[in-house]
Amino acid sequence: MSDLFSVDGKTVLVTGGSRGIGLMIARGFVAAGAHVIISSRKAEVCEAVARELSGSGRCEAIPVDLGRDGGPQELAATVRDRVDRLDVLVNNAGATWGAPLESYPQSAFDKLWAVNVKAVFQLTTALLPALRAAAGADNPARVINIGSIDGIRVPAMEVYAYSATKAAVHMLTRSLAHQLAGERITVNAIAPGPFESKMMAFALDDPGTRAAIEAQVPLGRIGRPEDMAGTAIYLASRAGAYLTGAVIPVDGGLTTHG
Repeated sequence: MSDLFSVDGKTVLVTGGSRGIGLMIARGFVAAGAHVIISSRKAEVCEAVARELSGSGRCEAIPVDLGRDGGPQELAATVRDRVDRLDVLVNNAGATWGAPLESYPQSAFDKLWAVNVKAVFQLTTALLPALRAAAGADNPARVINIGSIDGIRVPAMEVYAYSATKAAVHMLTRSLAHQLAGERITVNAIAPGPFESKMMAFALDDPGTRAAIEAQVPLGRIGRPEDMAGTAIYLASRAGAYLTGAVIPVDGGLTTHG
C-alpha cells in the first residue's frame, strides 16, 4: 500500500508555492520524497522558502510573475532547462479581488483572468514536452489545477471575478483532461474550502469570523495542511492514475449545502 501512494523521486512544479495552499502542497511533496520546484512572484521569499524546504528534502526555486506577459513561457523554459521531464504540474498561483457590485472594477477581471486562467493554460501547454516525457500508460504525467469551492457555489463575499475565474479553471480542467488523455496526461482540479492562507487571513484572523466560518463547515473546522497535501499526493500517485477530469472539493462538506 505504501507504493500505491508513493511520489518518491517524482519531479513536481508548484506555482505559488511559497505560501498558503501552494506551500502546503510543496511541503507535502518534499516530505514524501519528490524533487520539488516552487515558483512565485517575489524572488526573495521564493528562494527563502526553497532553502527552508531543502532542509527536509529536495526543493529549488524559480521566481517568476505568471501574471505578466511572457511569464508562463519564461517559467516553462527555465524548468525545461533544469529537468528533462516533469511528472507533476500543480497550477496553484492565483489572485482574488473583493469589492461591492456597482463599484467592482474592470481591472479586477483583467488581472484575475490573466493569473487564474490564462497563465494556467499557457504554462500547461508550454510544459507539454516535459509532461509527455514523463507520461506512461500505467503512470501518467499529472496536471493538478487549484480551483475553489467559490467556483462551484455562489460565495458569500463579493468576489465576482474570482469566482468566475475559478469556475473557468474547473471547465478548463475538464477540457484539457479530455484533450490530453490519449497522451497519458491526466488533468484534475482541487477545489479548496477555507484554509489558512493570505486570501483567507482577513476572515480567519478574526476570532468571531473564524468561529462563524467553522460553524458553517459540516466537519466543523478549517482545512489543515495535510488535507491539501494529501489530496495532491493522491492525485500524483499510482492511486490516482485512473482519475482525470475531476474537480474534487476539499472543503469539509461545505458544498453539500449547495
